[in-house]
Amino acid sequence: MKTILLGGGCFWCTESVFDSLKGINSVVSGYAGGAGDTANYQAVCTGETGHVEVIEVSYDDSILGTDAILSVFFATHDPTTLNRQGNDIGTQYASVIFYTDDEQAKVAKAMIESLRSEGVNVVTKLEPAPTFYPAEDYHQNYYANNPTQAYCNFAIPPKLAKLRTNFAHLLKDNQNA
Repeated sequence: MKTILLGGGCFWCTESVFDSLKGINSVVSGYAGGAGDTANYQAVCTGETGHVEVIEVSYDDSILGTDAILSVFFATHDPTTLNRQGNDIGTQYASVIFYTDDEQAKVAKAMIESLRSEGVNVVTKLEPAPTFYPAEDYHQNYYANNPTQAYCNFAIPPKLAKLRTNFAHLLKDNQNA
């Protein structure tokens, strides 16, 4: 198993996308980039703690490689807006890849360079993984546990539709419908 931390805006949204992929062992919503004593939702929401809302993705790279993980990541969020995803604004919503090994860094750097060569103004940060702090329990599997929540119904279905359209071959068998 490999692990990578991805920040692509609200962790409820990114968690929902990556939970749908085959080869994923677990997706945990949390915080990275700040100190442990401020790694809580109320503090992170101020934008003053240095944390980014991230997901910790544990995956079997023999089933789903880093290139596929990052292709999905770049396709399901906006890597061109600094510290913003849709209506979510602040440093806690930065686009960031926190890698845990050299291969992830190499793949991410190549993908970012490729997107830039195509004229995409990628602002995604690429950094070694700092300490990961799991979010509070009520944030885990948030969309699955709160399917009628208004924000989720606005933000997540378009991401899942894009995932099904562009990456159907990567979806878990029960996610193809």
